Amino acid sequence: MSHAAERTPMRAGSSLPLKMLAGLVLGLAVGMMWPSIGKTLQPIGTAFIQAIQMIVIPLIFSAVTLGVYRMGENGRQLGRVAIVAFGWFYLATLFAVLIGLGLNGLFHPGVGANLVPTGSVPPNLALSVDWTKYVLDLIPTNIVAAMAAQRVLPTLLFAVLFGLGLARIGETARSIVSLLEAVMATMFRVTGWIIATAPFAIFAIMAWLFATQGLATIAALARLIGLMYLGLFAMVACFWVVLALLRENPLAISRQVLEPVLLGFTTRSSEVTLPVHMETLERMGVPNKVVSLVLPLGYSFNLDGSTLYITLAVTFLAEAYHLQLTWASEFTILVTAMIASKGIANIPSGGLVALATVLTAIGLPVEAIAVVAGVDVFMDMGRTAVNVFGNTVAVKLVQRFGGLGLAEPDMPAVVAAGTATPL
Repeated sequence: MSHAAERTPMRAGSSLPLKMLAGLVLGLAVGMMWPSIGKTLQPIGTAFIQAIQMIVIPLIFSAVTLGVYRMGENGRQLGRVAIVAFGWFYLATLFAVLIGLGLNGLFHPGVGANLVPTGSVPPNLALSVDWTKYVLDLIPTNIVAAMAAQRVLPTLLFAVLFGLGLARIGETARSIVSLLEAVMATMFRVTGWIIATAPFAIFAIMAWLFATQGLATIAALARLIGLMYLGLFAMVACFWVVLALLRENPLAISRQVLEPVLLGFTTRSSEVTLPVHMETLERMGVPNKVVSLVLPLGYSFNLDGSTLYITLAVTFLAEAYHLQLTWASEFTILVTAMIASKGIANIPSGGLVALATVLTAIGLPVEAIAVVAGVDVFMDMGRTAVNVFGNTVAVKLVQRFGGLGLAEPDMPAVVAAGTATPL
């Protein structure tokens, strides 16, 4: 029996996204009307996020290893997948930066802004990415320690090498491959149990968020927040155009990935959405070897919403500090944002490091981050959701142009169609 045939979808029915939306709305209402109750609900959301994080590393290792193993005997195909994936990663990043620069040029939200710090700058925040250290950190001296520390990129690198090694040792690898298939199937099953509690977790997260943040901080930088979400909608429109060019139905795709997108929006963590997103894409008929390889890479290197945020935040602060944005400074923002956004996945407070990198590149003080830090949580929700949707497009592009066909040959029709099996 094939690996696809052994796996059963995680959830029964299609009502979970509706329940998640209901949890979001109810949580918002409780947080606004009864903040004393909302503040006490944080542990529920924290427990949910930690439960998902618990299974992410085993899932990434087993999935990426198996994905590389299944392509490993065809190095040409693996190279083509890498070229298509990273080509899209940089093209999508370019879209995000250009949209951010264009929106700032049209609306100038920073002109006349009242520069009142709404948050604080983390202590010892790095002002740039140390690329030598970054590359060396990708090579773990102890892979078990790296996995225990939830370090995704070293785990990815080791899984790729391990998968290539398995592909080269023939039948000897069969027992290890069977074990990894069992691990991945088990992780999907456990994910299903955890995700069944998502509506309650989303309710608790939203109640706590609005009970502790309220509307005062939103009003303080409403123009920036509004422009940020306008930019995110523009990014989604670009994604829809790409999907249409791939002869996919953009609205149907959006509806099918609503669940991981909502999880990303409410939890503000792409990592939390990874298991759900992988299972959703496989139920949509995307080959397992594409999902297993491209999606973890995308969650590390294809952060389109985050790149748009960095661009808008920098241009907002530049205008608020009365810095004239010339063509040269905008080009500096474009190049620096494209590079820095690819270096944040393996760095603590990576988004702020990337923002600090671009700020210093155009001559602004890093302390300017404190102006937007207070509302960062509200913008983080939208940009994480767009990160998730952008990686859906990346997977579809690799499926179309990576020389892998339209569907996994051994995937049963019932799984490809998304028919659910009760837990």
